[in-house]
Amino acid sequence: ARFGAVMCCCGPCAMYRRSALALLLDQYETQFFRGKPSDFGEDRHLTILMLKAGFRTEYVPDAIAATVVPDSLGPYLRQQLRWARSTFRDTFLALRLLPELDRYLTLDVVGQNLGPLLLALSSLAALAQFVIGGSVAWWTVLTIAAMTMVRCSVAAFRARDLRFLGFSLHTPINIFLLLPLKAYALCTLSNSDWLS
Repeated sequence: ARFGAVMCCCGPCAMYRRSALALLLDQYETQFFRGKPSDFGEDRHLTILMLKAGFRTEYVPDAIAATVVPDSLGPYLRQQLRWARSTFRDTFLALRLLPELDRYLTLDVVGQNLGPLLLALSSLAALAQFVIGGSVAWWTVLTIAAMTMVRCSVAAFRARDLRFLGFSLHTPINIFLLLPLKAYALCTLSNSDWLS
C-alpha cells in the first residue's frame, strides 16, 4: 500500500471506482489462459488490470469486511489449489507490468514466487540427506525455523499483535501440504475448474 500498488485486492474485501471498472470490464470479463476461458483468480486479475491501466490500489486499515472461509481440510486444499493456479497465472501477467511500478514490488513478486521454490528445494535436500545419509540436516531445519520466526516477528511488530507469532505453526503445513499442492498447481495451470 505504501507504493500505491497492492498486487491483489481480495474479492470480498475490495471496492473499485465504477468509472475505472467500466474502462476494464471487457478485459476483465474475457479472461483467458492458454486460449481457454478462466474465471477464477478474478480478484488478482482485476487488480493487475487496474495497475496496468495506471490506477492505484490501496490498503485501508480501518475497513471491516466478512467472508466465508473453508472449515475443513478438503475445501481448504481445494481453495489453496485454485489460489496457487491463479497466483502463477497472474504472476506471468504481472511480470510485464513490474518495470513500470516500484522496485520494491518487483522484489515482493519475485520473493512470493521464489520463496516457496527455495523452501521446497531446501526441504527436498534435507529429506534426501535423511534418506541417503541417515542424518538430519540441522542447518536446513534451523534456517527454515529462523526465517519463519523472523517473518512472523516482523508481521507481529508491524501489526502490533503478538498473535502473528502463531503463524509460525503454518510452516509445517506449508512444507508438507501446500508445497506439494503448489507443485501440482504449476503442472496443471490449464485446469480452470473452480473446485468448490
